[in-house]
Amino acid sequence: MSVEKELDKRSGSVCELCGSTNELSAYEVPSSPVEGVDANVYVCSTCKGQIEDKESVDVNHWRCLNDSMWSTVPAVQVMAWRMLNRLKSEGWPQDLLDMLYLEEDVLNWAKAAGEGEDNEDAIVHKDSNGVVLQAGDTVVLIKDLNVKGGGFTAKRGTAVRNISLVHDNPEQIEGRVNGQQIVLLTQYLKKTN
Repeated sequence: MSVEKELDKRSGSVCELCGSTNELSAYEVPSSPVEGVDANVYVCSTCKGQIEDKESVDVNHWRCLNDSMWSTVPAVQVMAWRMLNRLKSEGWPQDLLDMLYLEEDVLNWAKAAGEGEDNEDAIVHKDSNGVVLQAGDTVVLIKDLNVKGGGFTAKRGTAVRNISLVHDNPEQIEGRVNGQQIVLLTQYLKKTN
């Protein structure tokens, strides 16, 4: 069964964040420690658009989180926590955050994308050209790199998809090259469009 079909079944054919039934699709929650259906939420085009474009957020649309934050699905809990943190300056989202309890592993996942941190303290990952990197981006190596302990050389031009950010070091990301998860230095990477 495809991820989309499993999500449709899990959600009852409604958006797991707002309850809408229009234009539903899978959205992979960034920085997920798991894969497949457990790393995704089933969302409508309105929620997806506002999650991806912070400038287009309609604060009142997200009052739906009052209900969806109580979901038993960790991916839904993570997205509710992240959106509430993004909107907490509005007042009411902070009240919901104060009520929301997440298991430690789910909270760590929620915090992994940097939502809710003060921007001045947030670690920002940038590629060799100064372009900001996000979890899930695709990058290309701009130099041949010897992989210590891997026994191979990661060749220049190799695409590394669905990267993870090293959260305590802005100069490192993690990605899969030749089937191995390795740490890469951002100075040797270029983000692709």
